[in-house]
Amino acid sequence: MSKLSGELACDLERSLPAVASLSHSQSLPSHLLPPPPEKRRAISDVRRTFCLFVTFDLLFISLLWIIELNTNTGIRKNLEQEIIYYSFKTSFFDIFVLAFFRFSGLLLGYAVLRLRHWWVIAVTTLVSSAFLIVKVILSELLSKGAFGYLLPIVSFVLAWLETWFLDFKVLPQEAEEERWYLAAQAAVARGPLLFSGALSEGQFYSPPESFAGSDSESDEEVVGKKSFSAQDREYIRQGKEAMAVVDQILAQEENWKFEKTNEYGDTVYTIEVPFHGKTFILKSRRAPGYPELFPGAAAPPSAPQILQRVEDNTLVSYDVSSGAAGGVVSPRDFVNVRRIERRRDRYLSSGIATTHCAKPPTHRYVRGENGPGGFIVLKAASNPRVCTFVWILNTDLKGRLPRYLIHQSLAATMFEFAFHLRQRVGELGARA
Repeated sequence: MSKLSGELACDLERSLPAVASLSHSQSLPSHLLPPPPEKRRAISDVRRTFCLFVTFDLLFISLLWIIELNTNTGIRKNLEQEIIYYSFKTSFFDIFVLAFFRFSGLLLGYAVLRLRHWWVIAVTTLVSSAFLIVKVILSELLSKGAFGYLLPIVSFVLAWLETWFLDFKVLPQEAEEERWYLAAQAAVARGPLLFSGALSEGQFYSPPESFAGSDSESDEEVVGKKSFSAQDREYIRQGKEAMAVVDQILAQEENWKFEKTNEYGDTVYTIEVPFHGKTFILKSRRAPGYPELFPGAAAPPSAPQILQRVEDNTLVSYDVSSGAAGGVVSPRDFVNVRRIERRRDRYLSSGIATTHCAKPPTHRYVRGENGPGGFIVLKAASNPRVCTFVWILNTDLKGRLPRYLIHQSLAATMFEFAFHLRQRVGELGARA
């Protein structure tokens, strides 16, 4: 396939509608990509947070106990009374020992041994709950004032919060990260499932000074030969980083979770991306027209503003999405760095959020942020006039909108976009 002209590339840039700008935001740092085995963290961030909460449990119970001991008779005398002359009915010392039991058991199991099972937290919570219930029933703590109520209740609540945190946060997130990691490593060995083929063979268009198609020079060497500023180099790095994340998501097609489909055969999937949460994927197997899908397709009333063209494949754009839901959702704006590539049988446009001096945040719009995403158009091997269209979307509209409400409406938004895209391409085909 011959390289596209400069006019075609400009059409491609204008073809990304404002609604689709939701998929071109939020930088993904390199260390968030699935790392090689030797660079994997010994303990995950969420497990580290759990261990910190377990430590807080012990310290908070200790602080409350010390406050209870600090009465008119003095801490030393009260310590003697509660430890040396310990009484199950009147002493708070056993509640402190119970907190220490949870602390030592949980840190041993989940920090030292790094267990991936719930049995340790089950034992500590069961022991804590049973002991506290028996103590409240049989003891005389309730006659000792506020601390007779406070210490047992706080100890009971903290024990169950630790159980919830481990069972619903730590273990599921670590399992997801492990699955993501293994799938990414397998993808490196076998190549992408949906988009198998060679790596990028050039830019969309090649000005005389472009190095497209050069087999002897790397991208870094090309960048080094041109007079790019430090900011330009950062834009180029962000663009390549976004493209790498999109490739990783595409490589894990077997892990996409089915969500919805419509009468046109369009399907929406989701996948949990570490540190970014739920990512939506629209796959349209019957999207007509290749490569006519992009040029002019679904062009918005006002095309994105090109703030800076960094180099042949990279540009910085400014997008504004219109309001929705009768004004409940106010307009959002996005500053994105985009990287556009043509490979042997596909087009790719990926992007991430960036900053630009020409468009700082204003009070007029809410500045939205999105996870890594983009558009991919894959040529069908059997029919060059038919393609597979994929849209990867991870969005946070900011403001006061709960993220789960946004997620509930994204599938419908993506289906609507696919409908208008198919309609627009049909119009272009009729004109041709």
